Amino acid sequence: MDLTIRPRRLRTSETLRKMVRETRMDPASLIYPMFVMDGENKVEEIESLPGQNRYTVDRMGEELERLLDAGVTNVMFFGIPDVKDEVGSGAYAEDGVVQRALRLTAEKYPDIYRITDVCMCEYTSHGHCGVLCGHDVDNDKTLELLAKTALSHVEAGSQMVAPSDMMDGRIAAIRECLDENGHTNIPIMSYAVKFASAFYGPFREAAGSAPSFGDRKSYQMDFHNRREALKEAMLDVEEGADIIMVKPAMSYLDLVREVHDMTDLPIATYSVSGEYAMVKAAAQNGWIDEDRIVCEMATAAFRAGADIYITYYAKELAKFIKEGRIG
Repeated sequence: MDLTIRPRRLRTSETLRKMVRETRMDPASLIYPMFVMDGENKVEEIESLPGQNRYTVDRMGEELERLLDAGVTNVMFFGIPDVKDEVGSGAYAEDGVVQRALRLTAEKYPDIYRITDVCMCEYTSHGHCGVLCGHDVDNDKTLELLAKTALSHVEAGSQMVAPSDMMDGRIAAIRECLDENGHTNIPIMSYAVKFASAFYGPFREAAGSAPSFGDRKSYQMDFHNRREALKEAMLDVEEGADIIMVKPAMSYLDLVREVHDMTDLPIATYSVSGEYAMVKAAAQNGWIDEDRIVCEMATAAFRAGADIYITYYAKELAKFIKEGRIG
């Protein structure tokens, strides 16, 4: 057969396949989500996330050292307080669990880049992401507390804030607050396109943040909607976000690509707890090759247009990248 164009020519050896690879990764693009809790000398396994733990501040160094050894230097902290109240005051308390974790990390692990999730749900007694007015979250009153929380984190040592609440106008409110207090160089990674997803189940068990009534569909996005997602992303760009996130990752890679094509900002995507838990469960039953699935999922996210990948598999992926199995 007289074929001039034969795509298989570029697949004939591993060396050649790597040479022409279109999607490449680096451990510097990985972020590890870490749960820190009040108390002392405790490490608690998270049942719904096998291999993941909650750490008290005095014990979290064990995991930070493992991350550094693996080549992972970016950590996003999620706080789990002992005491919660109606307005989530632990989120912005000077001695809050995240604030203490930030100070210790900055002092003892300066090579860790410190990112903080900015939300109220882990800190409110009702589990919703803001101040309530009846059974509804009051958007504008919540903005004040989100800005206060972000400022508190930065003053404690956060190098990037990541608001995940999905309140309208929160990027502008946080940017204004940070700038007014002299923190003009602190970037905001916005959970701009965050869907009301069933994939979050294990996280809510891990963080103790399930709402005590109702759901979050009045502020997190309807997963049926594509154009609304693009609107949310561009609104946050206009308000001053520095990085745009799409969450979850696996079922929303179409929107990772579309948001990537609409803006020149870096794009992050979060491979959330449900994605991790499904892979773990299938692997424990011997139904899949866990390592290959993890590599394939990460590659798909970067191929779709992500520049940053937030994942509970950060240590493993860093190892696979170094070994040349992906990237």
